[in-house]
Amino acid sequence: MFYGAKQLPDLQLSRDRSSLNPLSPLRVTFLGCLVSGGHSSYNVHIYSHSLQAYSPHTLSLPEMSTPAPTQKTITIGTRKSKLALLQTNLVLDALKKAFPQYEYKIFSKETAGDLNTTIALRDFNTKNLWTEELEELMIDGQVDVIVHSLKDVPTTLPSSCKLGPSMPREDSRDVLVVKQGLPYKSLSEIPAGSVVGTSSIRRTAQLARKYPHLKVQDVRGNIGTRLSKLDAEDSPYACIILAAAGLLRLDLADRITQYLDSKNSGMLYAVGQGALGIEIRKEDTVLQDMLDKIGHQDTTFSVLAERSLLRTLEGGCSAPLGVETEWVQNAQGAKQLRMRSVVVSVDGTECAQVELEADVTSAESAEAFGITVAKALVADGAGDILEAIQQNKAKETVSTAV
Repeated sequence: MFYGAKQLPDLQLSRDRSSLNPLSPLRVTFLGCLVSGGHSSYNVHIYSHSLQAYSPHTLSLPEMSTPAPTQKTITIGTRKSKLALLQTNLVLDALKKAFPQYEYKIFSKETAGDLNTTIALRDFNTKNLWTEELEELMIDGQVDVIVHSLKDVPTTLPSSCKLGPSMPREDSRDVLVVKQGLPYKSLSEIPAGSVVGTSSIRRTAQLARKYPHLKVQDVRGNIGTRLSKLDAEDSPYACIILAAAGLLRLDLADRITQYLDSKNSGMLYAVGQGALGIEIRKEDTVLQDMLDKIGHQDTTFSVLAERSLLRTLEGGCSAPLGVETEWVQNAQGAKQLRMRSVVVSVDGTECAQVELEADVTSAESAEAFGITVAKALVADGAGDILEAIQQNKAKETVSTAV
């Protein structure tokens, strides 16, 4: 942040040279000044030609405003997809409204996840599939802040980076989208043997447990691409499952057949789903203060708890972990955060699940709550499920290498 330079008034003093009285009045002319601190007057001691005599005069100055800081351009990094750019503009608009003195620009770049749309997400060997290239740009100073879909952000960031507060969360649920022309209105109506499209290991595992009569097949690409694959005449899919937030932000709510949750379908959503991850450099206190201004506390605490849970389980973004958080009132009327969480084996045969509530009033208590939920899941068998998944993935990696 650059501030306008400040300088004291420049004074030009002149005296009637015909007067020999050292206390004779002085005529003072201001050539120009920048007045710091918003003061409206200065007490100026004006000396005569005699060192032994001086006359103090108080000069009243007109009220002048402090000059505005020099403009600084804030560069926001993002992926190139339509949804990513739309989400980035949500952050840009909020910053511009709160801090109009800055200039803002967007820099977009494709990431590894954008460039490779054939490999299933669970088969990538990196957790920062959607973030690494953008983080490198920010660390190098080419961008100042990055906007992500929070569900795509690994729980461990580069040492020089951190997440700022989250803005209000969009609907965090998954949704069912049925192929155009088919009559089904809910997941329970989809006929046995039908193909459901998803590349998420979490969705695959939950479908296998709750709807073992359905088949799952990968479907990659941005939202528009996946909808096109679904509706194609030769499409194998009867339906696909997507995040509600993306469809709502793209004004595609009319494609939503059913909102999915723990009660109506047994489907829990991904950690951070529906929220934006706004990443900055750790030392950037200016942007931290700006994000504090536009942040939403309930969302921030909810996603902190969810990410703490995932980090503690060390499952990474591809873990078959589902969550559902909501703010509730306990019997005494106090506000608490409730979290339901489930870990399911990929084949759906094993499951660990818990539901807990806690007082969450700070970032620290949010993260502590996430750890508590993780420990409860491990006690219910989640650790064994995740370990088996990692062992199978290691075997597949060795087999591929051979």
